[in-house]
Amino acid sequence: MAISSRVLLKNIRCLNYITSNFLRRKFTTTSTNMEKALENLKTNPYYEKYAARIADLQKTSPEEFMQRVEAQQKTKEETKKKKFASVDTRQFSSVLNPKKAIEEVSESKDKRLSDIFKLDLVKDKDATEIQIIWEEYHKSKEVISAAIPKDTYSSLQENVQQNPTFLFPLPRSQGYEFFMCQSYHHTVHFTPLLAYQVHKENAPECLTMVHYTELADKGLVLMRGEYDKNVLNGQEARCLANQFQMYYSGKDATKLQLLKTFTLNPDTFKHMDLIAQLENISL
Repeated sequence: MAISSRVLLKNIRCLNYITSNFLRRKFTTTSTNMEKALENLKTNPYYEKYAARIADLQKTSPEEFMQRVEAQQKTKEETKKKKFASVDTRQFSSVLNPKKAIEEVSESKDKRLSDIFKLDLVKDKDATEIQIIWEEYHKSKEVISAAIPKDTYSSLQENVQQNPTFLFPLPRSQGYEFFMCQSYHHTVHFTPLLAYQVHKENAPECLTMVHYTELADKGLVLMRGEYDKNVLNGQEARCLANQFQMYYSGKDATKLQLLKTFTLNPDTFKHMDLIAQLENISL
């Protein structure tokens, strides 16, 4: 039986109406979810600092943005003390894959000391003299630096290989902000935890520490750290560097145990223990 043109036109209009309403509802739902996700994200006291980068991801890849934020919210821990930035160590533990971390970072070669320092000037110097020259050389530069005894660095490297990823708190006016560090070979990369939760492996670095071993035969390893001045100042960068050495040197049994717990048993790791350790020392 043939369908009249009037009936056909009516069916088409009905179909258009249904499709339009469906798309409108879908758009409204997505928009509402996006707004809720943003509101939840804004509860982090450090949201404003990274708002521009978060907004960029939201615009360029809204679906990916929603997936990341929703994944974070599903496993978000309840923080008893409001002054502390909330930390989801279970979600964060998803990066604890040493092999994957090495594959991602191995593409970047270690920097050479000769690129920034004239080795000929110190070839006849001893460790003490080199340390003085290194410190003077960086005194007027907006970087952090250190001269580490070879034996200390050997212990540090051993712990780095076993625990390539860790978490550090940094005192802020609102409380504490957490930073993720990931090590490969002689380079340590830091990024804010909030930035990692949003951008994953594409999170921008705020501090990169390179350890130069060219003068190890003189009993010294030289460190230079460059930091993003929009995220950290010199004192804050040094605070992270000091914590890194305290935990990875292996000299403090309590800190070493926290390092191992984070790597081997992330579900039992408590970020408040890091804050307690920091409040008991003077950096």
